[in-house]
Amino acid sequence: MEMIEQQDRTESSKLMEGLERCKSLGRMVKRQRTPQWPTLAVSHLPSKDISDTLVSCYLRTIETVYRVLHVPTFRRDYEAIWTPGSKPDTSFMIQLKLVLAIGATLYDEKFSMRSKALQWVYEAQTWVAEPEFKAQLSLQYLQTRILLLLARETTSVGEDFTWISAGALVRAAVYMGLHRDPVHLPKRTLFGAEMRRRLWNTILELSLHSSLVSGGPPLMSLDMFDSEPPRNFDDEQLLTENPVSKPEDEFSHTTIARAFRRTWEIRLRIAEYLNDLASHGTYDEALQLDHDFRALYKELSRTIQRANFKGERSPAYFAINYVDFAMRRWLMSVHVPFLGPTFYATTYAFSHKVVIDASLKLWKTTNLGEALATSQAEDGEITQARRDLTRLATSGNGYLRTCTFQASFLLAGELLNQLREDEGLGPLTLRPDLLAVLNESKDWSLKCLEAGETNVKGYLLNCLLASYVEGLTQGLDKPELSELLFKTAEEAEVKCLTILELAALQNQTRPDNPTLSSPDSLADPMGEWDYMISDDQFNFTNDSMNWLFNDEPSLPIF
Repeated sequence: MEMIEQQDRTESSKLMEGLERCKSLGRMVKRQRTPQWPTLAVSHLPSKDISDTLVSCYLRTIETVYRVLHVPTFRRDYEAIWTPGSKPDTSFMIQLKLVLAIGATLYDEKFSMRSKALQWVYEAQTWVAEPEFKAQLSLQYLQTRILLLLARETTSVGEDFTWISAGALVRAAVYMGLHRDPVHLPKRTLFGAEMRRRLWNTILELSLHSSLVSGGPPLMSLDMFDSEPPRNFDDEQLLTENPVSKPEDEFSHTTIARAFRRTWEIRLRIAEYLNDLASHGTYDEALQLDHDFRALYKELSRTIQRANFKGERSPAYFAINYVDFAMRRWLMSVHVPFLGPTFYATTYAFSHKVVIDASLKLWKTTNLGEALATSQAEDGEITQARRDLTRLATSGNGYLRTCTFQASFLLAGELLNQLREDEGLGPLTLRPDLLAVLNESKDWSLKCLEAGETNVKGYLLNCLLASYVEGLTQGLDKPELSELLFKTAEEAEVKCLTILELAALQNQTRPDNPTLSSPDSLADPMGEWDYMISDDQFNFTNDSMNWLFNDEPSLPIF
């Protein structure tokens, strides 16, 4: 960054002015998308065909990981709203719009329905903010609150603060008694008991997930509940009399959730190790957590693999890939704290290897190779699951996007270390798989911008890293390297400006959006929450460009 700054002064260029323009355009685009507050639930649904597609997108992805809905009941109520003369319940319509908002992130590669998705999320947020709280306490209300958390993360509506909202959700569930297993409560139907177990299980997952993402302490402990995991039932079985739970080795609608739950305790220990104020965070503790985690991870994998080969139901391939991604992310988080100044010390060589291997796996999970992206594989479900993960990481602003971004940077750091450590006389050799990620990350971050991302730092950094590694590999001296980096920054800036200008123009011409005069006159009420480094620190009034690396990130990196 110092080389670029020096070159910028030498060239008397307009590089910084262009980057400031990118920031202003980004704010304009976000302002154009942001609905007014409060937002009443008056918007119409898309056509039946589009709504069907969005519902299908949600049900085949997020619902297979976090069980929220009883799908047959939801489908029945969904079909009923299309009946002429029907007057659907407002609470169900709010729930449906959240399902549509999440599904919209998977609708196409450009997240073309982003504005509608934001509208639906704002409507739901307005509805749950009504003061008549007691009247809303029901299982349907909890379902809606869960869907709202998931939708906020995927559509980038205050997703950085879901840890706070997850705490409110936990307290609401405890107030309703979901933390107690139904066997300890007055007798109720099997349907009611199993839905309580499913929702509590999902709330446990989201509370722990929010702890890892936010860096906040866990919101639950093992002695705060006794509710059992959901039993191995398909949704349809809950509508029959005296159903029999499926064998453990037979795949059902709750197989993934049950297997994931068995690892909840070790993941809780990891979250406490990372985020509790009293944690010592020693390396011996990290190694013990690694050992215990791997044992449970193997058990989870065996459970899912056995279930895949038995029963008539197709495995939930998206859920399998998502859980694998999440588990590797948890394992990596144990070791990342030891990649500081002693990154490559022999003492921490094991952590170094774990982080690099996990980062490479995370990257490959959410980035389709060209062959797979265009293939017509025999098993279309597997290919579709991979495409869905890729779209969520590209279009959805949340967990998958952030982890993918971080993984690419860790791998770039490994390449730079190889360059620094090479002292041989022969030709320089770098790991080809890491070089491939370095180049792919540029294309991926550009796709994120094309899908509606407004923060250009991710693309700029990836381009600079790729050029920096290329220049060092070619043996360029400092002036030549400085010129290469400067040219790279200029080219990246031009691409970013083109994309953001087009996005601003498209939003201005939308019939439901007022024309805005100048990007410089706009304030962004929702803040800057797109990448792991806050755009609020994109300060161009400072003479130094070290803001890009030296400023403390607004979100914990790991």
